[in-house]
Amino acid sequence: MRTFTLGICICFLTLSLVWSALVWADVVTIWNGNASKPARTGCIDALNESRMYAMMHIAIHDAVNAIDRRFQPYILDLPEIPGASVDAAVATAARDVLVSALDTLSFELIPECRPPAITEVEEDYTAALGDISDGDSKMQGIAIGRAVAAVVLALRSADGSDTPFIDSDYPQGTKPGEYRFTPGAPFAFAPGWGNVTPFVLKDSAQFRPGPPYAVTSKRYTADFDEVKRRGVNEGSTRTDDETQIARFWLENSPLQWNRIARTVSATSGLNLWENARLFALLNIALADGYVGSWETKYHYNYWRPETAIQLAATDDNPDTIADPNWQPLDPTPAIPDYDSGHSVQGGAAAEVLQRVFKTDQVSFSTCSTTLLEDERCDGSNPVLRSYSSFSEAADENGLSRILVGYHFRKAVEEGITHGRKIAKRAVDHFLKPVD
Repeated sequence: MRTFTLGICICFLTLSLVWSALVWADVVTIWNGNASKPARTGCIDALNESRMYAMMHIAIHDAVNAIDRRFQPYILDLPEIPGASVDAAVATAARDVLVSALDTLSFELIPECRPPAITEVEEDYTAALGDISDGDSKMQGIAIGRAVAAVVLALRSADGSDTPFIDSDYPQGTKPGEYRFTPGAPFAFAPGWGNVTPFVLKDSAQFRPGPPYAVTSKRYTADFDEVKRRGVNEGSTRTDDETQIARFWLENSPLQWNRIARTVSATSGLNLWENARLFALLNIALADGYVGSWETKYHYNYWRPETAIQLAATDDNPDTIADPNWQPLDPTPAIPDYDSGHSVQGGAAAEVLQRVFKTDQVSFSTCSTTLLEDERCDGSNPVLRSYSSFSEAADENGLSRILVGYHFRKAVEEGITHGRKIAKRAVDHFLKPVD
């Protein structure tokens, strides 16, 4: 892995990535980028973001395959209409899903964010339709997009995603290893998300990993010592590069892995139908990754490193040493440790990308929105981290959760495996080639 920062190298590399995206972008990747705008401004949480992307890309996939059937639809098997405008169908399917998804968010979308977010979608849609010649083809495309979006939205209308996101009454544990609220977050975040209807899983517990380590075990002690040493805010043994890794991957997973997919797609020459399948598979796997991980988290209800380190004097393990003042590099999220949702996302994304491109050995570079302001994607000196494979990126993504002080290694390793299992099911059973 190589890191690029200031200088001529970064300028040319950034321009190269932007240029290739402009050259190879199609209506699918354009709308994938459009959908990411609320996340880039912090106006949507990662759970709802993943669900929104999945719904939008299912609608896009089924719309283009209603015009020219190349892959099996996810839900709506319409008769082919070869003369319909693909661009109009994709834009309409995307617009209808995005507007509905954004309009129904409550806490997750900062109230003042909703109107401009929806307005931006409408502006993107108006511009997209304005580039398409009027006529029967355009109208047929619009009709297909509307039909598919309506079915997808109806399918997900009672999927449980309206579960409360802030539960201040969630019962805290009292025994060693049991989850407690972490400092600054006196609540549990979205404890019901594990009950959301999955997109590809038979049920949310289908690939639930085995239990975390007992707090009295030697393996737990090793994980405890590692995150205590490497994940602490002050006095860490992290190198400068490891601190950058920790902050780089703080970005929410759907935003980052969709950016990676756009980057790789831009240099691979995928056609529009292949992109429709790629992004649908990626995002249904990511969405179910969160559902499966949240089910696992609240099933085991395992404590966070921050809690474990501060309360180690009471954990019945003589080999762990307490530090009541220990703090992670970044404030701990208000959800149990096991397994690592971020790691599940990385495993799921890497597996989908590897299977779609039929190789893991694909080199790419990507930026982040969670570094220092001038180092971010849109900063004056953006930092790109480069990888030679999808697995390398997924592994670094998982490691970042130890380096930032969020997770024990067991949660990271099981999370990556969990995500890969979910992705394999998505690719093996959905959106198969028609031949």
